Amino acid sequence: MKRRQFVATALAASQVLGANERVRLALIGCGGRGRYVAGFAKEHPNAAFVATADVYLPNAEAAAGQLGATTPLQDFRRLLDRKDVDAVFLATPDHWHAQIAVLAAEAGKDVYVEKPLSYSVAEGRQILQAAERTKRLISAGMQHRSAPHFAQAADLVQSGYLGAIKYVRIWNYVNWHPSVIASVPDSAAPDGLDWDMYLGPAPKVAFNRQRFLSNFRHFQDYAGGTITDFGTHRFDTMHQIMGLSGTAAAPRKIAAAGGRLVLEGAGDNPDLMQATFEYNDFVLTYEGVNFNGHGGGFRTPQWRYYNAIGERDMPNGMAFFGTKATLIAERVGFEIHAEPGSRLDPKPRTEAKAQAAKDATREHAQHFVDAVRGVTPANATAMHAHMATNIGHLGNIALRVGQKLEWDAEQERFTNSPEANTLLRREPRMPWKLV
Repeated sequence: MKRRQFVATALAASQVLGANERVRLALIGCGGRGRYVAGFAKEHPNAAFVATADVYLPNAEAAAGQLGATTPLQDFRRLLDRKDVDAVFLATPDHWHAQIAVLAAEAGKDVYVEKPLSYSVAEGRQILQAAERTKRLISAGMQHRSAPHFAQAADLVQSGYLGAIKYVRIWNYVNWHPSVIASVPDSAAPDGLDWDMYLGPAPKVAFNRQRFLSNFRHFQDYAGGTITDFGTHRFDTMHQIMGLSGTAAAPRKIAAAGGRLVLEGAGDNPDLMQATFEYNDFVLTYEGVNFNGHGGGFRTPQWRYYNAIGERDMPNGMAFFGTKATLIAERVGFEIHAEPGSRLDPKPRTEAKAQAAKDATREHAQHFVDAVRGVTPANATAMHAHMATNIGHLGNIALRVGQKLEWDAEQERFTNSPEANTLLRREPRMPWKLV
């Protein structure tokens, strides 16, 4: 056994918490999403935050004040060195997820990683290997797994209530036209920001405020755009509803069209993504549109969700088209629309025709605390997150190479494109090379 593996295993064995023990938490990545999720975890009666870390020190300080932590830090490695941290919430930009998750697990910490799990397919696999090697819990911030209405939808679909489902549609629409963020010149970094540390494994560039904080997802250097951001949640829920896990949750063939076609200003991720994924037994299509907000859904008028501005628009959603009925699902709930002339059982139809719901981030964050305590198994595993995040990665790669790709899920390689295989990983900037 290698020394690092021995040390990690020993740490794992020594840090098993009892069901009545308080979990000592830390937050790495203290922007708006990190503080939002951590705030819910703090409400758990058996949790307490002891430290925060962010390359932008004012954010770490703000989070420490909100969470009652005594130590705001700028370098996350100092936080991982602490013996009084049992688990970390990780909410940095995407390009840092794998580096920090692996190092945290090797330091004996359990980890909650915000979606998407990784910046690339290869980095997602490294996270899975770290979880196996260290025996630490690595869970994902995919709160749909904690929403009861999605579990109910899964029961209906897998029972055959909708009939045979051979087509699934997922969409994310938002209107950022004509410019979501304007181009601005490079400048000096603000006080309190370690810009080189912010870039980390990404290419070195001069500071530009449009690459910082909430705008990072618009740049390929740090994220995969709408399909890996909003899409990852819904790919995971599609897997849950269709009852897919492991390599069955991977498509065989992928094709994509789109690009940066309309939006002006800063950023280089696509503003239009239309991708088709051929699974073993059905076809999935994905639409990511950043210059129109309707989405083509069938939202019940009284239901409201983010970016919805009209009475019938549904900017984000999932549709499962069965031979007997169609299920339209999203965080606000789900609806069932029977095919004309189909005979759905009256009782299930009455219960499920329009099931209202709400976002489950609070429940999901607190579920992680209980998983660390050993009270319950994690319901959004690193494997769930890896398979869902990969869908976005594969779509982006298909768009970049401009050909229909064939995917070997066992080997995590394309069988018909050496060029596409070069995009499964990015060589990280030194010294941030995972070993």
